[in-house]
Amino acid sequence: MQFYKYHGLGNDYLVMNPSDVGRDLTREEIIAICHRNYGVGSDGILWGPSQDDKKLFDLRIINPDASEAEKSGNGLRIFSRYLWDQGCVKLNETFEIHTPGGIVQSKVMDNGRMIHVEMGQVSFDSRVIPVQGPDREVLNETITVQGEDYTFCAATIGNPHCVILVDEISENLAKTVGPDVETDPRFPNRTNVQFMKVMDRNNIQIEIWERGAGYTLASGSSSSAAAAVAYKLGLCDSQITVHMPGGALEIIIDEEFGISMTGPVTYVGSGKVDEELFSGIPKFLL
Repeated sequence: MQFYKYHGLGNDYLVMNPSDVGRDLTREEIIAICHRNYGVGSDGILWGPSQDDKKLFDLRIINPDASEAEKSGNGLRIFSRYLWDQGCVKLNETFEIHTPGGIVQSKVMDNGRMIHVEMGQVSFDSRVIPVQGPDREVLNETITVQGEDYTFCAATIGNPHCVILVDEISENLAKTVGPDVETDPRFPNRTNVQFMKVMDRNNIQIEIWERGAGYTLASGSSSSAAAAVAYKLGLCDSQITVHMPGGALEIIIDEEFGISMTGPVTYVGSGKVDEELFSGIPKFLL
């Protein structure tokens, strides 16, 4: 099974082409491949492309627990770089990628090192995200976790996000509070979680707990959602640099809350997964 490994600010994915594998991966194979001790190790698998005649590429985004994400900003940038590396698209040429969370437009720049993605439109509508309760925009509500009250806003950019506003953020906060928020019953499809600190009118800082993947160093969709919340609440202007442990992404928000994201991608290497891997993973991991 051929794979190509990339990372976007430390958020790493394996790109695997269905035509190379010849079949779908099983749940057990996905968990084994993504495991950082028993497998290749990654924050997920980008399963694609399948291509039509109109420069539209289909992409599935598979989490390490074998669930699927509707959209991933870092995944889209990495997949875009892979398409350019494979000669499927040209430098500075706009092309479309189809995900379960919607169609996005992407462009590869700077010899593949920088990718620009039109991520789509953010919604705060509880029916769209979804969030249980009455129909509303989910802004400045309270969630209680482990005896502590937190103020949060919910949003979607094709996948669900819960943005928690705090004065100080940390990796420990994301790792201890994030899992409980992800699985809170008010989010019927679970949710990605961002802990956000507003630094000034053009800069925010976030720590991320990613649905289906856990703690991660960076996330493009999380950056998009957090920046949109900061702008919606009047805390920031429309051009925002999102700072994460893995680095920074540039986000621009238009009047309709359409999101443009620009950030780097790094190629790590390629290889093949040997069949022996699947006989050696402990049963308790599956």
